[in-house]
Amino acid sequence: MIKKVVLLLVVISFSGCAELQKVVSQLPTGGVLTQEQIGGGLRQALDNGISNQVSKLTSENGFYKNDLVKILLPEELQTVDNALRKIGLSNLADEGIKVLNRAAEDAVKTATPIFVSAVKDITFADAKNILLGEQNAATSYLQGKTESALFSSFSPVIKNSFDKVGADKIWANLINKYNTIPFVNKVNPDLTNYVTTEALKGVFTMIAVEEKGIREKVGLRNTALLKQVFALQD
Repeated sequence: MIKKVVLLLVVISFSGCAELQKVVSQLPTGGVLTQEQIGGGLRQALDNGISNQVSKLTSENGFYKNDLVKILLPEELQTVDNALRKIGLSNLADEGIKVLNRAAEDAVKTATPIFVSAVKDITFADAKNILLGEQNAATSYLQGKTESALFSSFSPVIKNSFDKVGADKIWANLINKYNTIPFVNKVNPDLTNYVTTEALKGVFTMIAVEEKGIREKVGLRNTALLKQVFALQD
């Protein structure tokens, strides 16, 4: 992932300029790869990152059946879940969790253009910091550049998704049943805000997985060009 961002920056933002030539000349290529090939390899890597991780989250069960990012109930509703299961309503509790994850899966479909825009805005200074940074430096950069825009994009989609699948009715049923249990505290959290935040966490968790994988595993470089390009800094 670090090479995705750094070398894509090089091709898009500095093609033909002195900074690009300096970066390329410092890589141990021996002139084997052209600037265009490096850029092409990084475009392939970026495509892989989106298709392998971000796009995966948009599929049915992309969140719900992925233990790394599955959205559970907020802490204040854990008592609702536990209480419903104790009185034989596990199916209802499961359905409540499922609709939270379905909403997140819908929202992530809006993420790709925002990430593409962020990559195009990377500066040469950003690239150097990412290159010399921690193992999740590229993920951290993208999070800093996109989190606000993604929250604004995700939130209305999640709200609409709740309406579409009848989550408001499901949760009204859940909470009403819970509130009939004697001596419980009444709860009414803002689920849209909660699920939006959790969906963002899930996206960046999976981008970090991809970044780590491409850095460490040659097997994830699934084209000849990717293997050549990422071999430059192994």
